[in-house]
Amino acid sequence: MDKYTVLLVDDEEDVIQVILKKINWEELGFSVIGYANNGVKAFEMVEEFQPDVVMTDIRMPYMDGMELCKQIREDFPATKILLFTGFDEFEYAKEAVHLEIEEYILKPLNSAELSGVFARLKTKLDQEISEKRNAEVLQKYYLESLPLLQTNFYITLIEGQVQEKDLEKYMKDYQISFPGPFYCCAVVHTSSTRVPEHMNFPLLSTSVARQAEEFIGKKWSAKSFSYLGNTILLVQMKSGFDNPEFTDDCDKFCRYTKRMIGAVVTVGIGQVCAEIPDLARSYSSAREAVSYRALYGAGRAINIGEIAPKEKSTGEENDAELLKLFRTVRVGEKQEICDAAGTYLKHIFSADSSLEQHHVTVMELVSAMYKFSNKNDIRVEGFSGDMKNLYSRLLEMDPEGLRKWFTDLCLAFHEKLFSARKQSTQSIVGRAEEYVKNHYMDEGLSLDVICQSLGVSNSYFSTIFKKETGKSFVGYLTDYRMEQALKLLIETNEKSYMIAKQTGYTDPNYFSYVFKRRIGVSPSKYRTEHTDGEK
Repeated sequence: MDKYTVLLVDDEEDVIQVILKKINWEELGFSVIGYANNGVKAFEMVEEFQPDVVMTDIRMPYMDGMELCKQIREDFPATKILLFTGFDEFEYAKEAVHLEIEEYILKPLNSAELSGVFARLKTKLDQEISEKRNAEVLQKYYLESLPLLQTNFYITLIEGQVQEKDLEKYMKDYQISFPGPFYCCAVVHTSSTRVPEHMNFPLLSTSVARQAEEFIGKKWSAKSFSYLGNTILLVQMKSGFDNPEFTDDCDKFCRYTKRMIGAVVTVGIGQVCAEIPDLARSYSSAREAVSYRALYGAGRAINIGEIAPKEKSTGEENDAELLKLFRTVRVGEKQEICDAAGTYLKHIFSADSSLEQHHVTVMELVSAMYKFSNKNDIRVEGFSGDMKNLYSRLLEMDPEGLRKWFTDLCLAFHEKLFSARKQSTQSIVGRAEEYVKNHYMDEGLSLDVICQSLGVSNSYFSTIFKKETGKSFVGYLTDYRMEQALKLLIETNEKSYMIAKQTGYTDPNYFSYVFKRRIGVSPSKYRTEHTDGEK
């Protein structure tokens, strides 16, 4: 087991140094990844490094220890928290029992006591991870999975074989409560090629399924079962606009499983629907979303409505080879598309077919490609207009000519889809930049606010924003605010506290702290240096 990571938080540098020297961290099985001198900086580091343990003081600037503990508990519930405090704050700290603090440590810090605290914490962390990785526990859970009848019903449902007239009877007979009023399917895919050395894939997959129920299923009242090697979640939503929040929860789950059990998990999220039978279409689009890990990377949540807003997966194509071809057109490389096109032509054309059968097959091929282009709003030169003329040309082609035409068409579709995704991404980023330009002075502007305004999940937005701009959204917002602050310092005589307010900071001290961290000098010194130079 690798060493557990610790983040130290205290606004007094001397206290941090004392803690660092008092403990033999390596011997106890811990390593200190860093320290912060205020709660805001600490939470930024928690988000970036996700330490196993946070040891924090209570009284700090900008965000105190209690607020820091509250935010960590909400967003990173697996993180252990140690609170060290002065005697006069001890009773106040003990009242926060709902924050589930591991230990309260009184100042001044005693080396032996502190070592004892971390020794006990090491034992607890080892035990928790051991329980998650223990093969016997996982095997027991595997045998106690959902009752067979319920699982069979869910599988039949997502395969589109449950008729609406029979739905009520099935729900009653199998004692299934699924009130909704909105529904969505998620496919939880565990990589079988990136399995930790200490575990085989069936046990790893079982562990992921269990964690999915605990991490996602409870909050979203999900029905969970295994199908075709994946874990399927049929979730319930109170509103049709809950999808971004659900996507963010799934993204946190992917990072959580990677850290806790070493699994590389991708969650594909399908379309939201208002009727239970429509979960078949949601499942089809969720499977499509998982396949996009080839473009966006594994180990994250992928929402089909965000990554492919113009690519409408309807689940109407039943031909397995055709589905495979279309999936490759969407996310494959050029050579993969060429190979898939050739394979599909071999699949549909037979050497002993009659001329009439050949004509029918060509017409069906064109029809299938036309439906795909229409559903995905694709317009390709030479594949529109006079269909009769197109049929005539294709029927006169030899096998090699037909193969080249079909391959070129598939590649053209791929380019159109790629271009549509790129434009969609740039549009979202551009709208976000414009929003910052118009609202940077609002103190409440945050990642949550911008995503709610754009109607996308935090995880998807953060990914495409950093890819397009090279910065996180928070970093971009801070830089933009600092740019405006620099202009105001030079071009106006406003006091620093007024400039802070005009650039979205209600606390002038925190404004000065951020300014100095970004620019290297205080606001007053920056103004003096630049205005004196002009004189």
